[in-house]
Amino acid sequence: MIRTSSIAATAVLTLATVHTATAAPPDLKTPAPVIFLADNLDENQNLGFCIDTVGRGLSDRLHAHSCKPQGGDVQFLFLADTGKIKSATFENLCAELLAPAAAGVTLGLLPCSDNPMQAFAYDPGKQEFQPQGTSDLCLVSPGETRSAGPFVSRDLALANCASTPPAQKQWVIRE
Repeated sequence: MIRTSSIAATAVLTLATVHTATAAPPDLKTPAPVIFLADNLDENQNLGFCIDTVGRGLSDRLHAHSCKPQGGDVQFLFLADTGKIKSATFENLCAELLAPAAAGVTLGLLPCSDNPMQAFAYDPGKQEFQPQGTSDLCLVSPGETRSAGPFVSRDLALANCASTPPAQKQWVIRE
């Protein structure tokens, strides 16, 4: 009976250790302002995943990418008064839904405007971004991690909040 208790205790401890290891925060080196996933997921350099432009430099498409230590196109800020996710690197460019809010819709980087598809709400308690006017969709980084030169990248899209794992939808804003 003691042996069974010992095995069970070891199994519980092992599971707790595995859970902790998969929920590790990144070792963020990117200068503020930056918006990044609270969980490092499988970023192989422990840099974390930031909102980023696709490719090198300016692009009209966004994805999640290793947070670059030098900053640049991974630097974004959240303007709570307008709900805009704004580039800190590229003047007057904001994240915008590329179609009406629905699961799978991706984001672009377009001139900041009054377009409601550029308006997001951030819940600091849940660490979630939602398109304004929705209650069931969140900004997430789903799917597989891909190689991106010396870094890695992931998709950035909307998905159902309730069915998305926290590691893929919890964002930290560092100003």
